[in-house]
Amino acid sequence: MIKTNKNSLLKRAEEQFVNGEYHRSLRSYGLILKDHPELGEAKVGVYLSDLGLDSEDDAQALFDYYQVIKTEQDDAAEIIDNLIHTLDNSKNSLQELLIDPLKEQADYEDGIRYKDFMLIVDSRGSFKQAFEDIMFSTKVVIANRDEFIDFIKHLSSEGFRDMALNYLDAASGTFGDDQEIYALYHAVGGESK
Repeated sequence: MIKTNKNSLLKRAEEQFVNGEYHRSLRSYGLILKDHPELGEAKVGVYLSDLGLDSEDDAQALFDYYQVIKTEQDDAAEIIDNLIHTLDNSKNSLQELLIDPLKEQADYEDGIRYKDFMLIVDSRGSFKQAFEDIMFSTKVVIANRDEFIDFIKHLSSEGFRDMALNYLDAASGTFGDDQEIYALYHAVGGESK
């Protein structure tokens, strides 16, 4: 088997990345790392391709910055890695800052937090009964991905499949390429056929 030149593989992966083909560039960089596990440029490509799946603008900006510094700095890959981690930490911190006000807001509106709703379910002994009791008068406020998944699973298993699919459709942009949400969508959709 003839191994393709490392530089031509890198060039192809970079072209895929620049064209916004993040799944393909992720695969290409991964194949390069298989044969060259210590190649910093391929590691950066994997990081940035993965980031591109969630945030195209951030990934492209970091890629452009990397192209500038990689010829000038020996530790360019490490610099980009640190920037990506800083970006992730900033997003997580921002998300945490936004969640608390949402929880407080739920207390003052005609809504109920999901965990409080589940206490009602426990006291009634039935998700379906508790949900039917509140569905027209009270909003169930879901604060995170795990609560959303649990809610959808309960809706689906209790005969509210169409409603579960509507919630999944409405939240499709919120969770991006989350594979568990995607699988849940297909599982719920498959049950209704």
